[in-house]
Amino acid sequence: MSPTAILKRIRRLFASERSEHLDSINDAFLKGTLNEPVRPMSDQELARAIREFRAAPVSDRTLAKLSRRFVEAPRDC
Repeated sequence: MSPTAILKRIRRLFASERSEHLDSINDAFLKGTLNEPVRPMSDQELARAIREFRAAPVSDRTLAKLSRRFVEAPRDC
């Protein structure tokens, strides 16, 4: 899945309008500081990761936490 495709999934799941959080995700994909998940994520896993990201102010730290969620091993739901 390309960064563009996952960003579309994120917008479909959570955003009816642009937000600073989504802008930071987009910028991070463009800069290469955030990469697409290393394994396919279910909508539920992606939703959980994005909810956690959106619960905190946008920062390098919260973006790094989202990036870790994209590469961590799957958990039992």
